[in-house]
Amino acid sequence: MVKASILGATGYAGMELTRLITSHPQAEIAHLVSQSFAGKPYSAIYQSFASSGMMLEEMDISKISGDSDIIFASLPHGTSAETVKALYDRGCRVIDMSADYRYNDPAVYEKWYGAPHAFPELLKSSVYGLTEFYRKKIRGARLVGNPGCYTTCAILSLAPLMKSSVIDHHGIIIDAKSGATGAGRSPNEALHFCEVDENIKAYNVAKHRHTSEIEQELSLLHGGEIVVSFTPHLLPVKRGILATIYCPLADTASHKDILSLYRGFYKDEPFITLHEEGSLPEVKFVVGSNCIHIGFVVDKRTKRLIIVSALDNLVKGAAGQAVQNMNVMFGITESTGLSRTGWYL
Repeated sequence: MVKASILGATGYAGMELTRLITSHPQAEIAHLVSQSFAGKPYSAIYQSFASSGMMLEEMDISKISGDSDIIFASLPHGTSAETVKALYDRGCRVIDMSADYRYNDPAVYEKWYGAPHAFPELLKSSVYGLTEFYRKKIRGARLVGNPGCYTTCAILSLAPLMKSSVIDHHGIIIDAKSGATGAGRSPNEALHFCEVDENIKAYNVAKHRHTSEIEQELSLLHGGEIVVSFTPHLLPVKRGILATIYCPLADTASHKDILSLYRGFYKDEPFITLHEEGSLPEVKFVVGSNCIHIGFVVDKRTKRLIIVSALDNLVKGAAGQAVQNMNVMFGITESTGLSRTGWYL
């Protein structure tokens, strides 16, 4: 059994990780860490774990590093960088859920996060945790930077087009909407029920940090600089992301041609579901699952390819992707513990 510890276990991503690990046939919880609730039963925070008997602990780097095969750091950026560095220096294998180890260039991190990276030399050792693209590197990695939720949705939706002449790679527009859990569990007036219910709003327009992450990975796939326009919105739902992506068409490709391109690119990928013509993804199709659904429409009138994609921001967009990476790192069948279908209702 893989012994897994979760730092920041009381956040939404930490809770989802705990749920997935406790039902994983080849992994078990070693430590659940929470500075705010140390010493309390986990069920005091989440009653759904009432029968688990698990307790929350203070951060003890020495103890955790000695007892864990894998450590998930579900901590705020900045804070995570220091903790991950301490664990890495002790020889631990770590999956970092923050943005601290997702970037190849520390200057990009500094530009978008407003402070120099504390350990830029460690970025060279980190592997970007988008499993579908980097599983060979992830297999031998000791540090994985788990991607962001919007990022995962956008990159997987656009990746097959990056080497293709089907679209004009300039002028890509990503319009994405997320449930409230994407903003985390910390109290925030903007996330009060009366602010979110029966409301949809755009936020961080032209400056959302995930833009830089999307551009980094799409540029690598394309082999040249990709710049996108990304606008996130807050939906009055708990979880799920729906992205609508607009790409200028560069040729006369049909829906059949593009579907064939995607099928070839994502052949044998267990968590990618491609929609046939006339069908488009919905949040209901993915909530509770580690899948991303991708569909598209060829709009000949405006000469645009319109891609629609959906995933669960807490699963494929966070905890599920982290477990997928853990499976790869330990030679476990990639879909283990993640094969459940979406809840729909």
